[in-house]
Amino acid sequence: MNICFYETSLGKIGIAEHDGSITNLYFENDPLPQHATNQETPLLAEASRQLSRYLAGELKEFTLPLCPKGTPFMQQVWKVLCEIPYGKTSTYKQVAIKVGNEKAVRAVGMANNRNPIPIFIPCHRVIGSNGALIGFRGGLAVKQNLLSMEGTGG
Repeated sequence: MNICFYETSLGKIGIAEHDGSITNLYFENDPLPQHATNQETPLLAEASRQLSRYLAGELKEFTLPLCPKGTPFMQQVWKVLCEIPYGKTSTYKQVAIKVGNEKAVRAVGMANNRNPIPIFIPCHRVIGSNGALIGFRGGLAVKQNLLSMEGTGG
């Protein structure tokens, strides 16, 4: 696994890749893997370029090979998250319905929480049924910032 750190408007962010796919995004306070090599690759440079363009409001959809590790259910949830359009939000219940089990709201929340590639897999676009911002590994202020930047207000 290669990882490289970039300064962004959200602070320092680490992006990791393995075998030609983005596998993780790390916020400043996240624990880092012990087995990673701190080395920029062409894919990591491209991911950084796309992230910078996104944070500047110039890019609405990422075109990166993503390979998050998780259970089949988590994979299903993350696929649905990637279908939430830029500037839109969805609730945990709406995501649960899309994965075929409207009672799986808590499981959807756990899959959201365990998303290893936040922002690229837009878990920040998932909110509570009452419109409240609920949980985000980067912190609720970052979630609010991302939603505001996308024009959803959060």
